[in-house]
Formats: sequence, structure tokens, C-alpha cells
Amino acid sequence: MRMKSLLACAGMLLSQLALADDLPQRWVSAGGAFSEWVVALGGERKLVGVDSTSQYPRSLHNLPGIGYQRALAAEGILALKPDILVGSAEMGPPPVLAQLKAAGVRIELLSAKADVPSLQHNLTALGQLLGNPTQAQALMGTYQQRLQAQAAWVKQAQQQNPAPRVLMLLSHAGGNLQAAGKDTLAAWMIDQAGGKNLTEHNGYKPISNEAMLALDPQVIIFAGGKLEGDLARAALLAQNPVLAQTQAGRDGRVLVIDPTLLVGGLGPRVPDALGALSKAFYPSVQTAGLQTTESTR
Repeated sequence: MRMKSLLACAGMLLSQLALADDLPQRWVSAGGAFSEWVVALGGERKLVGVDSTSQYPRSLHNLPGIGYQRALAAEGILALKPDILVGSAEMGPPPVLAQLKAAGVRIELLSAKADVPSLQHNLTALGQLLGNPTQAQALMGTYQQRLQAQAAWVKQAQQQNPAPRVLMLLSHAGGNLQAAGKDTLAAWMIDQAGGKNLTEHNGYKPISNEAMLALDPQVIIFAGGKLEGDLARAALLAQNPVLAQTQAGRDGRVLVIDPTLLVGGLGPRVPDALGALSKAFYPSVQTAGLQTTESTR
């Protein structure tokens, strides 16, 4: 009887090892949130390359870079001999993906949508591909609990405080500013943190000085480039002096967040960022029960 049990256990172990061997072992990730989830699921040792938006954790800086997720080159990726390339529908260009697929690289497209069902799909897929579905399920459960706690805190804060009018600005090449509109992760974050997004357009679009003055936001969130904190804030106001004439500029309510938070859908750091934004949106409200870190810089 004992021998049968030992044989059964050995058989299960061999089956698990065989399954692990069938899973992709050499990973390339294009999209900050996707790379962070791979690490959170214990797959960092399998990563052999990441794109330029994959900045966290800092240990990813030691990996070969494959450029920006929308401007990939097949040669550089193939040189890493990956089994799989993970990214979203924003990844490309399409001819490069076709070339990689023809070379035998598995292309796994995940969702960059800012909603819980999309995150559930992403974590389920990554958990299966990494051979760690149980941990993926646990991470999803904890994430949902944090979002629920965040929503409860915002509801309580808004019982005595109106939602602040918020404008989120992104800096692109050449210093041009774009405003975050509807159907973006930025707009989702503003809403979840308890703010009112002022823009009516979809996606990210350039915004004029006149439009920023007319909107007169109470809070400005800036997702900048390489500069952080006070330096980024000072550079934004120096390059766009009109912002000092808005209520946010006059009251000193210009927040700076990491732009990589906005790439690849809901990532592991988003709940912390929401807590930090809520704290800045409602400075007079006690933060008890609200988990925050300094995600605004």
C-alpha cells in the first residue's frame, strides 16, 4: 500500500515537472504593468528582456531592453531567444509581431483596459503560463479587497466634501502636453481616487493654454518624463506658465505621478497610487483605513 502511495506521488511529481517543462521559460514583456505582474507571480528569473516602460521593480533595469512597446524591432527580440512575448494590443508594429510569430515566438496579448474583469483575465492567463495559478488567484483577491476599501473611503470622504475638479496632463516628445480623457487608465484612476475628470474627449489629446484656463482645475496631476517630484513640478510650471493662473496652480495642488503607472492596465502599484491621490484630493479627511504609499512624487 505504501509502495502504491509512493508511486502515485512520484507520478504526480513527474507530471508536474513535465507540465513545467512545457511552459514558456524565456519571457520578454512589453508593458510596465505586465512586467510587474510577472515579477509578482514569481517569474522574474524567466524574464530575458523588457520594454522601456517596464521600470519596476528596479531590478528590471539589469535586463536587456527591447525599446518602446509600440516600436519594437524583431532582430533585437529574437537575439534574446524568447519563448514568449507578452504585451497588449498597443504592442507593435504588426509586421514585427508577425515576424516573431513566424520565428516560433508565442505572442500573448493581454488587456490594457482599466477594469477589474480585464485584470482578472490577465492574472489568470499569466498564472497559468507561469505555472502558478493559485498565487494569481490570491493576488487578485487581495487586489479586489484593496479596491473595495478604497471605494468605501472615497464614499465616506465625499459625504462632507465635493469631488475636486481634476485635470491629468501627460508630457510627450517635444514637451507637448496631452490631457487624459475618457476611456483611459488615467480617467479611471481619477474617478477611483474620488476626483472629477474635467475633460470630455476620448483618449489622450493635446490641450491648449486657453482650454486649460477655461477648465480651471482644482487639482492638476502631471505624469512626466525623467524628472520626479519637485523638479518635475517646477519644470511643468516653467514650461507652461499659464498653469499658475489656474486654481490648482494658485493653491499649489499640482501632483506628480510616475507615467509608467499608466501603461499596461491595472498594475500592482495602482492601489498605492490611488491611496496617495485620495489623500491629496481630500487633505482634511483622516486616512485611517486607506492604504497609501508615496506614489505621487
